[in-house]
Amino acid sequence: MPPHFHAYYGEYECCIDIHEIEKINGDMPNKQLKMLLGWAAMHQEELQENWYLARQRQELFTIEPLR
Repeated sequence: MPPHFHAYYGEYECCIDIHEIEKINGDMPNKQLKMLLGWAAMHQEELQENWYLARQRQELFTIEPLR
């Protein structure tokens, strides 16, 4: 799998590609998906850094949540 993260909203879950900022798989209501993709674009560099840390089994840092 490419660098990605999982997002949850109620009973929905999807996987987002960090480089392409697009849904890889899963389900998410359209409104929430658009908000999520916007958030991912704003925090893409931080997400990439955390992906690298995770692959090195190091502690991740907190990224401002979606509001």
